[in-house]
Amino acid sequence: MNKLYRSKKNRIIAGVCGGIGEYFKVDPTLVRLLWLLISIVGAGSGLVAYIIAWIIIPEEP
Repeated sequence: MNKLYRSKKNRIIAGVCGGIGEYFKVDPTLVRLLWLLISIVGAGSGLVAYIIAWIIIPEEP
């Protein structure tokens, strides 16, 4: 069973988007672009969600 972790090797800030990309087997760049779009359209709600995910999702062992 695949678990969701923050990526150690595919990170730019905290590895959240890299970890989500690895979990769903998609390119992390697409996840980052989608997250950026959500942040712009949602008036910063994507940034708040990123910080919460940074706190909640454990780092890859």
